[in-house]
Amino acid sequence: MIKLIASDVDGTLIQDSTPDLYPEMVSAIKELKEKGILFCAASGRQYESLRNVFRDVADDIAYIAENGAHIRYQDRNISVTPMKREHVEGILRMLRPYYGECETIVSTPNGSLVESRNKEFLDLITYGYHNAFRLVEDVLAQDEMIIKLAVYKKGSIRNLGEEVFIPKWEDKVKACMAGEEWVDFMDSSVDKGKGLKCLEDYLGICRQETMAFGDNDNDIGMMQAAGYSYAVDTAVDVVKQAAGGICPGWRQKGVYQIIRKEVLFHA
Repeated sequence: MIKLIASDVDGTLIQDSTPDLYPEMVSAIKELKEKGILFCAASGRQYESLRNVFRDVADDIAYIAENGAHIRYQDRNISVTPMKREHVEGILRMLRPYYGECETIVSTPNGSLVESRNKEFLDLITYGYHNAFRLVEDVLAQDEMIIKLAVYKKGSIRNLGEEVFIPKWEDKVKACMAGEEWVDFMDSSVDKGKGLKCLEDYLGICRQETMAFGDNDNDIGMMQAAGYSYAVDTAVDVVKQAAGGICPGWRQKGVYQIIRKEVLFHA
């Protein structure tokens, strides 16, 4: 019997950078809770952004935020994983020459730090992602625990990410595509799959009682940490290969379809 369902958000459950969850999924999460099944939002987004998406059920679910660097349940931090200072400094040195072409947001457990003054980007993280953030002149001058750096390029960052950013740092930190427009950097120990395993251990739930959904590179760990896993049909090939099955994408509400058919129908 499934006891825990973890789903990626952007590109899997809903369209990238949108703030709202569709009503059928809200109802499904409430029904899951009634049947003793916990839903977990697993995303590169920050915790506050995820709470906004799931605002109608925010206190009823678990969160694997920042790709696993920040795990929360029942208003409690289960795990927070900081980055090494030298890695933060080095990655920012690499990214700053790309300002204008790309934008950067730096995550802490209590919100994000942003050096950009690009209105379009600030509107995106304010009204699209509903991030909690503050503008600073220099991230490195702040006395904050940094748990993730994310770099954004409108349209697609894939070529720049896969050819420049990720190769420079993948032997030192966890560096991965987190959607078509984002590249994320975390401590090398951070992974959504490890986050899911941490939550399983905390709850006393085994792998075979867990189901996961995803679409991008940063979801592969979850595919491996869950006994049952689905990649949406728009997922990149490596995720499809790692998943146990394929389901329709967010346009067809595929995650909801599988939960309704494979979990709630049998619960």
